[in-house]
Amino acid sequence: MEGKYANICVDISHEKVDRPFQYKIPEKLQGKLEPGMQVLIPFGRGNKQIKGFVLELTDDSQYPDELCKEIVDVVEGGISAEGRSIALASWMRANYGSTLIAALKTVLPVKEQVKQTTLREIYLNVSEDERKELIKEAERKHHVAKQRLLEAFAGVEALSYGFVTMQLGVSAKTLQAMEKQGILRIESQTLYRNPVKVDENMQTKIQLSEKQQEIVDAFCDDYKNNLRKTYLLHGITGSGKTEVYMEMIAAVIAEGKEAIVLIPEIALTYQTVLRFYRRFGDRISVIHSKLSKGERFDQFERAKRGEIQVMIGPRSALFTPFNNLGLIIIDEEHEGSYKSDGMPKYHARETAEYVALQRGASLVLGSATPSVTAYYKAQKGQYGFFRLQDRFGGRQLPTVHTVDLREELHQGNRSMFSRLLYEKMKERLEKKEQIMLFLNRRGYAGFVTCRSCGYVAKCPHCDVSLTEHGKNKLVCHYCGYETPALRLCPECGSKYIAGFKVGTEQVEERIKVMFPAAKVLRMDGDTTKRKDDYEKILSAFAGEEADILIGTQMIVKGHDFPGVTLVGVLAADLSLSAGDYRAAERTFQLLTQAVGRAGRGKSPGEAVIQTYRPEHYAIVHAADQDYEGFYEEEIAYREVCGYPPVKHMLAVLLTSENESQLTEAVNEIAGRLRDKAMEDIGADPWSVIGPADAVIGRISDSYRKMIYIRHGDYSRLVEAKDMIESMMEEKKKEYARCTVYFDFDPMSGY
Repeated sequence: MEGKYANICVDISHEKVDRPFQYKIPEKLQGKLEPGMQVLIPFGRGNKQIKGFVLELTDDSQYPDELCKEIVDVVEGGISAEGRSIALASWMRANYGSTLIAALKTVLPVKEQVKQTTLREIYLNVSEDERKELIKEAERKHHVAKQRLLEAFAGVEALSYGFVTMQLGVSAKTLQAMEKQGILRIESQTLYRNPVKVDENMQTKIQLSEKQQEIVDAFCDDYKNNLRKTYLLHGITGSGKTEVYMEMIAAVIAEGKEAIVLIPEIALTYQTVLRFYRRFGDRISVIHSKLSKGERFDQFERAKRGEIQVMIGPRSALFTPFNNLGLIIIDEEHEGSYKSDGMPKYHARETAEYVALQRGASLVLGSATPSVTAYYKAQKGQYGFFRLQDRFGGRQLPTVHTVDLREELHQGNRSMFSRLLYEKMKERLEKKEQIMLFLNRRGYAGFVTCRSCGYVAKCPHCDVSLTEHGKNKLVCHYCGYETPALRLCPECGSKYIAGFKVGTEQVEERIKVMFPAAKVLRMDGDTTKRKDDYEKILSAFAGEEADILIGTQMIVKGHDFPGVTLVGVLAADLSLSAGDYRAAERTFQLLTQAVGRAGRGKSPGEAVIQTYRPEHYAIVHAADQDYEGFYEEEIAYREVCGYPPVKHMLAVLLTSENESQLTEAVNEIAGRLRDKAMEDIGADPWSVIGPADAVIGRISDSYRKMIYIRHGDYSRLVEAKDMIESMMEEKKKEYARCTVYFDFDPMSGY
């Protein structure tokens, strides 16, 4: 593309340089640059060389030639952002608020190429019959890891060394022994390959039910007629949504197109991915947090070159640079992890809608517990709607029992386990069946309080309670501040000071007392700190190395354990106390997903929900697995209060270490917003809530204040965002120490 000048976005993520800077294109680069290329440029008074992205080429100069600096060179090995990536980044910046460079870094797969590393792969050296005999022998000798590895080779040609050691939990010593016995051979590969190799002859295709086939046929009819729509697939837990996804993908691939499948990182297990590999073989690739930058680069390059047709991964997989994208699938679309934590605070569902429109693709959203937003749009006819009401293979939903803990207390039971749950657990352990216990809270203890005077131990830098860790220290989970555990109350000197103990560690300790022979695994934030801890625990439980799995919400995210016949939900109503409008929705989703883990194998399942609020509609409908009943009550509440999706909301967070400057800035913003609303009286003005301190008023000595803006039209909130940005630019000297963050339709409190 020709042009004398290039408008470039510099590679500094800061509001003060969030604009294009114009540079002269030197003669050596004339005709060689194009939008999206990464270049070296002199920047600032010292002309320090930094990187930037070419946004556009132009013949129109903004400055006299003698004042315009020249581009130094193209960055060697840098990845070009294609025009559509720049368009997407611009859309994200406009719709979510962030610096343009932050948006570009979000949509670009990786910043630069990293040298590839040599990988090792493991091959099976024995026949299929011999493999089955070896499995029986390993089972007989209780060689669990060896058995798990041999079972993983069903229909698989090769497994990567990393997958076997990290995700299957097989030690190097075991692999060496099996290699010496001639069962395996380990080969080094100089080029990156997919983490799993599948024998094309072993690929499987499942016979769909009548309802599943009906949904696939309706989708294919639309696709062949060039109707590109967004669909919501509402299928109860265990109804076979994945099989429907695979048929849709197969249909799109047959048309010469490509597909992206988004799965929450927490549910992106070896077990899940293997199902896709067995269907599509090497046409599939996977990205996830465990891949190095070089490995991620390889996968996106393969997508660019057309070597793969399906990419599976978490939120970031949405930006795979396919050339002929035809389908995007978002599984478990209700998951909060689809909302970005960093800037820009984009939601994968909304961004996928834009990408699908931009690329002429279809979008399928799937969930057993759809977000209220997605279901609302489906009910309004904005999305196509498919429904699966029965479990795949004729399996039944679990029988659910709700226990009122208030009654348990009145009858003298002060244990965290109701009598019913205790009896059910005892029965399952006798039958050698597995149990999952879900507690929607992490750690051993919550806040530390004095029962004598009411003192609560707080962080001196953040307005949050300190958390007891073990027996010797108190920790702030926001800034990391630590202090020794308190033995006496600093206010009144009382010895009755302790943590509010409702945590997974305490549950584990109590189970070991009740059922000393039971093998227990615990999964929470403290037991999954290393990158392979998560897979090791899941693999061990899937391999039936434990009777009971205790965990926080990470254990209920789409996992399929056929041996689990009982799920116990402890303190089901804790999440109802969260201070935001989505508390009931989150509670219903968590409970429904938790209950849905039971009875997914041949044996029927049961679930026990323990709660102090059995009458709350979220708990009543979760026990009945009744999404429609829950939705009717929840949407009525949203309509009365004007919460999303009935109206849209923009959360504006301002932070500063200078409290007086922050107060002045937030008051001026709120005043201008209200003045604008007054001007719009009669023309549906926006409503302004606040300013007020954030839920956590101070973190790491930085003060935090909030303003909320509500309106039925999303574009009006974008106007409000633009107005605030303009004001902060205008007042950049007065409010130099203030930072503004935007969050549209927020999914978490501040």
